[in-house]
Amino acid sequence: MNKTCTTCGRDLPLTEFYRYTAGPPKTFGKCKECTRAAVSENYRKNIDHYAAYERERFKRPERRAAIRGYLKTRPVEKRKAAYLTSNAIRDGRLIKQPCEVCGETLVEAHHDDYSKPLDVRWLCRPHHLEHHGKVSRVPARQPQHVTN
Repeated sequence: MNKTCTTCGRDLPLTEFYRYTAGPPKTFGKCKECTRAAVSENYRKNIDHYAAYERERFKRPERRAAIRGYLKTRPVEKRKAAYLTSNAIRDGRLIKQPCEVCGETLVEAHHDDYSKPLDVRWLCRPHHLEHHGKVSRVPARQPQHVTN
């Protein structure tokens, strides 16, 4: 069964639309891709609002405790490598490269050796998870839809 997106006008299967979680089963009018684009655009337009919200959210005791709890679960050398890598990216000493498997530009740093924090391999999220054995197979990339 298909549905037409109210934004891009494409006729897509129902699996390409987000579902309402409350009430009777039905789907949104925009396809997932158009919804994600609209959310990203809204975030960019209102970045000051969202940045202030995140600063305030971070100050809440339950959030600080949750972050501390998460950090304690990670080995010290792994945390240190992550911090040093993040700082090097921020400072321009380390430049993100495309995924070494598929060429995707949205990538994560993978450390083969945490004692060498700036010696990283660049992998997209699906290939990073696959490398760690957390997924059995990486799904094929969906082509990006561009609206004008």
